[in-house]
Amino acid sequence: MGEALKSITERFPPRPVADVWPTTEAGIDDIVNRLESSPLREAVRHTQWCRVTGARQILGWLQQFPGASWQQRWNASPAAASGVEWNRKAVEWIASTSTGVTAPIVGSGLVGLVLADVLRPSLSWQMARRARHIQERFPLVRDPEGFARLQTLAGPAGWDSLTGRRAVNDLIKIMVAKGGALADITVGDALEYRAALQEHHTQSAGHTLFYAWLRRLGTLPDDAPTTLRNLSRATGQVGIAQLVDRYDLTCRPVRDLLVDYLTERRPELDYATLDNLSRFLALHFWADLEAHHPGINSLHLPQEVAVQWKQRAQTKIVRRRQSDGTYDEVVSPRLDSSTLLIAVRALYLDLAQWAGEEPTRWGPWVAPCPIKEADLNVKKHGQRVKARMDQRTRQRLPALPTVVLAAKELLDKAQARLQALQTAPVGGRFEVFGETFTRTQRPGSTWVYDASGRRRDLAQRERRAFWGWAMVEFLQHTGARIEEMLEASHHSLIQYRLPKTGEVVPLLQIAPSKTDQERVLLVSPELADVLSTIITRIRDPQTGAVPQVAAYDYNERVWNPPMPLLFQYDRSGEISAMNGEFLRKCLNDVLDATGLTGADGCPLDFDPHDFRRIFITDAIRSGLPPHIAQVIAGHSDINTTMGYNAIYPAEAIEAHRAFIARRRALRPSEEYRTPTSEEWDAFLGHFERRKLSVGICARAFGTACIHEHACIRCSMLRPDPAQRPRLTEIRDNLLARITEAEREGWLGEMEGLEVSLAGAQDKLAQLDAEETRQRTIDLGMPTFSNLAGRTSTANLTRRSATQ
Repeated sequence: MGEALKSITERFPPRPVADVWPTTEAGIDDIVNRLESSPLREAVRHTQWCRVTGARQILGWLQQFPGASWQQRWNASPAAASGVEWNRKAVEWIASTSTGVTAPIVGSGLVGLVLADVLRPSLSWQMARRARHIQERFPLVRDPEGFARLQTLAGPAGWDSLTGRRAVNDLIKIMVAKGGALADITVGDALEYRAALQEHHTQSAGHTLFYAWLRRLGTLPDDAPTTLRNLSRATGQVGIAQLVDRYDLTCRPVRDLLVDYLTERRPELDYATLDNLSRFLALHFWADLEAHHPGINSLHLPQEVAVQWKQRAQTKIVRRRQSDGTYDEVVSPRLDSSTLLIAVRALYLDLAQWAGEEPTRWGPWVAPCPIKEADLNVKKHGQRVKARMDQRTRQRLPALPTVVLAAKELLDKAQARLQALQTAPVGGRFEVFGETFTRTQRPGSTWVYDASGRRRDLAQRERRAFWGWAMVEFLQHTGARIEEMLEASHHSLIQYRLPKTGEVVPLLQIAPSKTDQERVLLVSPELADVLSTIITRIRDPQTGAVPQVAAYDYNERVWNPPMPLLFQYDRSGEISAMNGEFLRKCLNDVLDATGLTGADGCPLDFDPHDFRRIFITDAIRSGLPPHIAQVIAGHSDINTTMGYNAIYPAEAIEAHRAFIARRRALRPSEEYRTPTSEEWDAFLGHFERRKLSVGICARAFGTACIHEHACIRCSMLRPDPAQRPRLTEIRDNLLARITEAEREGWLGEMEGLEVSLAGAQDKLAQLDAEETRQRTIDLGMPTFSNLAGRTSTANLTRRSATQ
């Protein structure tokens, strides 16, 4: 349990568990008279007889245990800790003191004693078993006015839904264990009930609506937590000491130093940055040094220790899931290694500077900084990051229209399926888009079975499809960050009257997420349609207003005040603000529908921030002045905005296009016309006719043979290495013919034969030269046993670190 959660339970403690109250001190006859009276009396005579008989048997059995009240006797008996074992052992226990004991009679009697508030089983006892009869009768017997008011606030749809019935059951269990009415339930009781759910491994995600209903009843204090959802993660801001102590540092002086250093830096940092800085210094720096160099207690690091740590800082251990469900650890490059080195360097330099102002406090910790300026290489790291981001944007910018179209098609199909479900009879079949579904038997349910028998919630699929579409449209038209999108509210829509024309234009006010400067965006007609559709969907059907919900800031670890947020939805009957995790799932559904793949053949992924890069890139490419784009994007530095302009090197592209245009202007226009079929066939036939017996002819298209097809003499012949035997045979034949010509005196033919022989020998020489060029010759590595001069300290350090 986090420190913030402990503080909440300290602020809102649960009601103490009582063991004495008026109804539990009554006698057996008085209790039976209450069971015989309204509203506890059952309409069915047999049920009423079982109630009274079972109650007498249980009370008679409890009399043998010590205690001044029935609850005390219950706590002293084995029944208090039985839980699920009660159904099996109750008859055996009670049969020792009564006759005619059966399981139905004992169970009915226990229901009567609980409804009459004679016994209060604990929350853990209730978690282990179901009590359907208590759930049916409890609202009518205990606090009927409170439950009637709650039913009115919840509405018919919410009250009769599965989550609504679960919320009523949650409230009943709290009242059974604690007593009192709905108005008596406290925040501490709700927190205690949630803890009991988690202790019994029950999913608590669907057990938060009861708390929202209590808030709507107005029975909880104003400073109560806004919601129980995500309370385990919403731990709030913890102290600096807790940030450092989560890594269990061994050296106490260094631990205290880091706490003091972070405390000194705290005023200038937001909480997210402080959290990351504490992780860098405490975990990745000092905890890593303690793990590899036990007993280290000084910031004055030996040279070899510093070198080894800097090498480890370049990588990280990543757990990877295998196909069999197991995990292995692999070494992966650390992308934020420069940020880690900068944080450590800042620590040393800050201590050196502060020592001049407070030598007693900071002076003992001053030490040579192990991180040199050359180690940072910030420029190179930034260039690598920018190159990756530029390439990512180049791949996704052409795919944006496909993603937008897929989001709309996915939404249209999901809405059509849901509409067909609503018109289909309960348990009936319906067909849409070639798919056959069977509606479940439960009225009001949106679950269906497809042709393969798999269950599908069409309402949930429609909800995810809608918010996936809304997210894509909002981000592509605004270029906002996902944090800014989640914080956009109904109040963000404002109107502005143009001073010259008097025309009213809609504007969208963007709350700052990384800077302290708010900005406004002009709402385009496309964006206006999207915002109008969102507002229509989230309006309260009874009041017409956009509900106000509180969102948790996961960066600052604080709850924002309730606002009419645009990105909110009904989650299990409770109006909740959306988080980035849900919207990323919706976006992944859209990407799966596109079927797009990247250059590596893997499915193309989109991150919400990719839409921002695409928006700014497209705006600058379309001619928007960079300083205007800076204001729209909310960048504090125009260089950040101009960085997007380099994604497509416009100057180089335009210069290349101008060069091509000039070159075309100097050449005949006939070269750029579309070739005819005859010309194209002639072009292809040229390459088909290049194949020769000893190689390939390399003459250009459209040129004649300059040697009248005496290919062996032509310099355009590219001999084939596989045809060396044929060339050798040709050479030997030419030698034999020259010898014959000399013997017969054919001097006129000898000249031509010698030219052909020179050509054949030249082709064989070309083949020999090509084979020599392709062979790799190992020249070895020279060694120098006695090298004059000094060996640098850096080289010695690097050599010793690798040995």
